[in-house]
This record gives sequence, C-alpha cells and structure tokens, in this order.
Amino acid sequence: MKKTLFICQQCGYTSPKWLGRCPNCGGWNTFAEEKTEKKTGNVFRTKNVFPLPITQIDTVCLPRLKTNLTELDRVLGGGIVPGSVILIGGPPGIGKSTLTLQLLSHLATQGLNVLYVSGEESAVQIKLRAERLNIENEHLFVLTENELENILEAINSLKVKAVVVDSIQTIFTSTLSSAPGSVSQVREVTGLLVQLAKKQDVTLFIVGHVTKEGAIAGPRLLEHMVDTVLYFEGERDHPYRILRAVKNRFGSTNEVGIFEMQERGLVEVRNPSELFLSERPLDAPGSVVVPILEGTRPLLIELQALVSPSFLAMPRRTSLGIDPYRVTLLVAILEKRLGLNLGGQDIFLNVAGGIKVSEPAADLGIALAITSSLFNKVVAPEWVFLGEVGLTGEVRAITQAEVRLIEAEKMGFKKCILPKGNVKHLKRLFLKAVGVNRLEEAFEIVFG
Repeated sequence: MKKTLFICQQCGYTSPKWLGRCPNCGGWNTFAEEKTEKKTGNVFRTKNVFPLPITQIDTVCLPRLKTNLTELDRVLGGGIVPGSVILIGGPPGIGKSTLTLQLLSHLATQGLNVLYVSGEESAVQIKLRAERLNIENEHLFVLTENELENILEAINSLKVKAVVVDSIQTIFTSTLSSAPGSVSQVREVTGLLVQLAKKQDVTLFIVGHVTKEGAIAGPRLLEHMVDTVLYFEGERDHPYRILRAVKNRFGSTNEVGIFEMQERGLVEVRNPSELFLSERPLDAPGSVVVPILEGTRPLLIELQALVSPSFLAMPRRTSLGIDPYRVTLLVAILEKRLGLNLGGQDIFLNVAGGIKVSEPAADLGIALAITSSLFNKVVAPEWVFLGEVGLTGEVRAITQAEVRLIEAEKMGFKKCILPKGNVKHLKRLFLKAVGVNRLEEAFEIVFG
C-alpha cells in the first residue's frame, strides 16, 4: 500500500504533514514529499544462525590492498580492506573525482578489474580527465548510469574488486517512486550496494555531496551504514588538500593525508612543513611559526597578523583558518593582562597555505603575531612557539610537545618558547627550549 509522507532531507525524520522546521535536527524548509510503499509479509529465516561464545571466535589479520598512494593508505589504516565501504565527502571542485580515479588506476595496475560509475558525467568527460591524469589501463572500466539495477548487473558481470560510485545522490532504484537524491532513494541504494560489497568482497567507494554547512548531504544514517567516512578539505583557491577520517572501523581516525592539486592531478605531499614555510618572509612583523598536530602528524605553519588603526565604530576582527571567537578571546586577554590598546585597531589573522587551525596549542603564537604587528617588531626567524593561553594570562601545557619539537628541529629552527609544564617532561633538550608560566614572560623574551 502506497502512502505519502514528508521526510526531512537532512536527518530522515518522517511526518504525516509538512512542517516548516524539523523537530529532530532543527533544519528549516528541509521536508520533501515522498511516496512510500509499506511492505507486508512475515519475517522468516533463510538459514540457521547460532550465536558463538566470544572465546571461540578466531581473530585474523585483515588483508589489505595497497593503493600506492601513501597518504591515502595512511588515512585508511594501512590500505584497503576488501569488502569495506568507504564514503568520501567534500565541497564541489575539491578533487573527489580526481582522487577516486587515481586510486582506481593504481589498483588496475595490479591487474585488478575496477569500475568507475558516474551518474553526473559522460564517458567522454571521464576519458578527458583520465588523459589529463595520464591514466590508461584496460582493467579500468567506466560506466555512466543512474539506475541501480544496471549498476549491480555490471558489477556482477565484470567481477570487479573495487567500485567507485560518483555520486550516490544521482543513483536511484526503480523499486521506489521517489526522486533521485531523496532520503528514501539514498538509503535504499546505499543499503543494496553495501549488501553487495559484503557478500562479494568488493571494495566500494561512495562519493557524497556536502551541504553548505560542510556535512555530507542526506540522512546521518548514511554515515552509520559505511565502514569509513573520509572528508576532503581545503580551499579551492589554495593547492593543498587534507584528507581526514572521521570514522574508520579498520584503523585510526587520528591520521590525515595531505595532497597538492597540480595540473596532472593530486600529488602526495611528503614534507608538508617545508612546503608551507617555503615562501615565508623572514623580516616581516606579524609573522610567527607554530608547530601544530594534524592527527598524529606534526606540521609547521606560518601565522600572519596585521594590526592597523581603525576608522570604524566597530573595529574589524577577521581571521582565515582560525576560529574568530578564539581570536576575540586572545585579544581580550592581551588588553586586560598586558595593557595593550587594541580597542581602536583592525586585526586580521591568516594561516598561510589555507590550513585550518583548531587546537589551543597555537594560542601563544597568535598572541605574539598580533603583538609583533602592533609594535612593528620582527620576531626572530629561528623561533617557534607553543602553548595554550588561559584567561588569567597563564601559559598552559599542551599535548605531544616532543613530537612537535622534533619536527621543528628537523626544519632547522634553533629556539622555542613553550610552557614550563612541558619542559620538565622532555626526554632530551630540543632546540633551545625556554619554559614560561605566563604570557608576560614570553613577551619579555621575544621583545625585550
């Protein structure tokens, strides 16, 4: 029996009538009318299944396929697990299609049959991208199709080992009358693809659109159905891309992969710190270097600050790559604890290279960059800075200081200011490490 329901396109909440705001996720104007068919019948067993004591379950090391993309293998936990389902999300134009086509090419060079399914582009468009990426292999098959039944038939006939579906919002099944991209279609299509992947040990890569808030479009149930969720991040105006795992049943979610978008596709960045600091000015006020952590990987980034007199009633506080609320908090601390006059100044902050910094370990570097630009004093280029700044002006200890200092030492830096709480736990002396308890001590060392 068919009936009409209104389904939230963000979270999958159903209602018998249209609502302006979803009571589950709070989204406005997210309800769409969909026709659903109520399935009837008795549930029956297809085979006898019995529970086992946990002591009788054998643990085996999961075999993995290497993609020959070191950064991708790192994020996946060492390679691809056969039969796993991986969801890749990211804003338009970030490089999702390029990445998936490149990884299929590497798998095809190992003699494995792989399939690229596109519901958005024609076969000619995909071929043009492959020529630009210098990809040509007889084991790489391309299918431009939107109907799920035809896709499943192609997977079964080719006996492929890996499939990319780009994108899941364009695929539909004829068993449902709702439009492609609706919650019902996305949920049903994904469920059938996951079932096929598990039964035949086919690795499935699903490309998903993202909303303007940056979350993968469609119901949150989609992320629970897959084994791994990867987000492709970066600014379209910058060449660097970060691949981050937010869910991984076969590995850690603390790893990130860094790529650079070039004319020939995505190229792995083996030494990102050197790349981010390659164009750093050595004699410019407002420029400091901070070692941050992306997952378990230390990166050295350049923070830039520009402080100038404002002619506005409300001075501007603009930041790129840094949480603006964190910047406002640090400005208030500088005014209250150090007596700096920043109330009539426009303050602009930027992380060079398009990287986003979210950890509090960069607080000390942000405060010193603002002060350096305010006083027009250059911070010595051999310094790096670490530390979280509290509301009373204290400099608090941070995590994994030793890993960060090893990276800074490798890049040729000579001195470092960090919290005293971290200095006493260092196994050996890195650089010329100077410990401080308060913000005033750090400013006295740097600016005299």
